[in-house]
Amino acid sequence: MSDLDQLKGDLLAAIDSADLARLEDIRVSALGKSGSVTGLLKTLGGMSPEERQTTGPRIHALREAVTEALTGRKAGLEREALDARLAGETLDITLPVDVPAAGTVHPVSQVMDELAEIFADLGFAVATGPEIEDDWHNFTALNIPESHPARAMHDTFYFPDEPDGERKMLLRTHTSPVQIRTMVNQQPPIRIIAPGRTYRSDSDATHTPMFHQVEGLVIDKGITLGHLKWTLETFLKAYFERDDIVLRLRPSYFPFTEPSAEVDVGYTIQNGKRVIGGSDHWMEVLGSGMVHPKVIAACGLDPDEWQGFAFGCGIDRLAMLKYGMDDLRAFFDGDIRWLKHYGFAALDVPTLSGGVGA
Repeated sequence: MSDLDQLKGDLLAAIDSADLARLEDIRVSALGKSGSVTGLLKTLGGMSPEERQTTGPRIHALREAVTEALTGRKAGLEREALDARLAGETLDITLPVDVPAAGTVHPVSQVMDELAEIFADLGFAVATGPEIEDDWHNFTALNIPESHPARAMHDTFYFPDEPDGERKMLLRTHTSPVQIRTMVNQQPPIRIIAPGRTYRSDSDATHTPMFHQVEGLVIDKGITLGHLKWTLETFLKAYFERDDIVLRLRPSYFPFTEPSAEVDVGYTIQNGKRVIGGSDHWMEVLGSGMVHPKVIAACGLDPDEWQGFAFGCGIDRLAMLKYGMDDLRAFFDGDIRWLKHYGFAALDVPTLSGGVGA
């Protein structure tokens, strides 16, 4: 019996000090087909019943102890190996990355985010609509009937007539149809901006067939031209991040507003470049006016109860004025050099507290 105790002690000691490779050798020598513990189990068949009752449990206990020790030691060694490998593969993410990020945020996307941030602070929501519009939303509901000469000003891309002839489809020429859809589907008061793509058949240094536009709409009771002027002043001061912004409203004509006004912003010339601010010179930046009563009525609202104002401007032009770009066509060329120069880092999210042009 002392031989079993001695064998158990020797095996457990060997297991406790073995590495993974040696551990497999110990397992085979103890529990393999010709192993020492296996040989003891084979002797149980030749023992008398009395010997089997006394010696059998001790042999089985030896096998269980060796098996448990082998399993525990193997798990411990594998865990240590994994910990060592993970420690050796640790990457210090605080180190600077050698290769700069290839992508940048396009100036148009940046300006859209800036507009959303500014107007959200004024209580405006962002509204969207389809770029393929029907004639009613794009023209008729905006007080531009079929015979109206203003339709010719828009240089519209029309789709072929539908077989039923009921609706004429087109690429929207402005984002004003979003205002119509909002007034039809939402009860006043309404405060929205509608940024998005628009399409007109025009192309030169300051015009492209596809461009970006943002329009604003307020519908409420007791709205006046003074509310419009204050909103535009607040918006432009926040956008250009200057307090010396001066506006000038000139009488104009738009079918969907009455009265209508072109809005000029003052600028100065510094080192041969145009800088927004002051009032030495004037430049048109957007159109605006009080929503025409016919437009309000076309959307199912009572113009005697509800009034409002609307304004619109080109997002691409706003980007050009703020960030010093001279040619609108470069916005759509996809030149990686231009994008790297004028683009914005993805994490530079516009905020009013940190500056919308951060």
